[in-house]
Amino acid sequence: MTYHPKSEFIRIMMERGFLADCTDYQGLDDALMKGAVPAYIGYDATAKSLHVGHLMNIMVLRWLQKCGGKPITLMGGGTTKVGDPSFRSDERPLLDNAAIDANIAGMQQVFEKYLSYGDSDNDAIMLNNAEWLDNLNYLEFLRDIGRHFSVNRMLSFESVKSRLDREQSLSFLEFNYMILQAYDFLELNRRYGCLLQMGGSDQWGNIVNGIDLTRRVLDQEIYGLTTPLLTTSDGRKMGKSQGGAIWLNGDMLSPYEFWQFWRNTTDADTGKFLKIFTELSVEECDRLSALEGSEINAAKIILANEVTTLLHGAEAAKTAEATAREVFEKGGVGDDLPTLTLSAADVGDGISIVQLIVKSGLAGSGKEAKRLITENGARYNDEPLTDAGLMIDVAALVSPIKLSAGKKRHALVQLG
Repeated sequence: MTYHPKSEFIRIMMERGFLADCTDYQGLDDALMKGAVPAYIGYDATAKSLHVGHLMNIMVLRWLQKCGGKPITLMGGGTTKVGDPSFRSDERPLLDNAAIDANIAGMQQVFEKYLSYGDSDNDAIMLNNAEWLDNLNYLEFLRDIGRHFSVNRMLSFESVKSRLDREQSLSFLEFNYMILQAYDFLELNRRYGCLLQMGGSDQWGNIVNGIDLTRRVLDQEIYGLTTPLLTTSDGRKMGKSQGGAIWLNGDMLSPYEFWQFWRNTTDADTGKFLKIFTELSVEECDRLSALEGSEINAAKIILANEVTTLLHGAEAAKTAEATAREVFEKGGVGDDLPTLTLSAADVGDGISIVQLIVKSGLAGSGKEAKRLITENGARYNDEPLTDAGLMIDVAALVSPIKLSAGKKRHALVQLG
């Protein structure tokens, strides 16, 4: 649709590629023009760190705050105990309270890099839905909230329907998830005046549920906005690499590896990623994405530097770029490469090169490491590695070994 927004926030969402859909463009636009709109995104605490797949919506919250809105990061301390079934083929493993609290603490470190928390109208707040979900009275909840939900309609949601169509089990526990998420929006509106829920487009059904419930119970007008599900130009889900998830916590993925992920962006995705993941002007993003040939590499380095600076700071970005130049342009080792440190006991009488490639994160499995070697994709101290049966002993590790997978992924192995 063609909509000409009055508010800065919706204009930015549209021109930078953040907007998939909105329940009421005009109503939300008018609300944004009146003052600091509280808006939330929910995050279940299923891991100790957020990953690159979450970064688009974290940037949405950051832009909201820059435009005068009030971001709410809602941690799913309660809903994590149930598990979101959306577009999953199996049930999530259930976590205990200690694991959930540890995960929330890890995720909080990331949010604090992008948002300013505090007590003013425009400051972000972090909430935990365990605050209202943990002490619900089941019978009261069924009577007051459950009666507003049609099972027929719930069964029609794509997230549920896809599971049932594949004849995969959907537990009653998981089926309750969408009711609890809808209830979150109602409680956030009642307690904090929250007017907007945002999320990926796969959350549209859950968001609409919350809006309907809040209208019915509180007679309040609230809104939903979704972002597109982000895939790379070759159709892969954003945030996955050969080595696994691209974590945002520095202790789970080094700033260098994070920088390298963005430096390895394909030409076709560079312009899109500049608009979504950096704060460079749209005009500058367009100029950089129009570069061709080897010049597009300069745009990718700018992308990597900008995104890494936001998360890890300018010094980390500068160090990562310097390491990359040392490794790629001069054939050196570089000070900041991902490093696997082994003890003499770890090496013992010898450790296979295949194991080292896997342990250093350059391959996800022994099978993948062997394929890398047979297809001439592996290098040992910058020389082709052709022997998948090579054993490395303590003597070989007197000085660090540099392992490479392809031209862009490197790691050091050293004795500790």
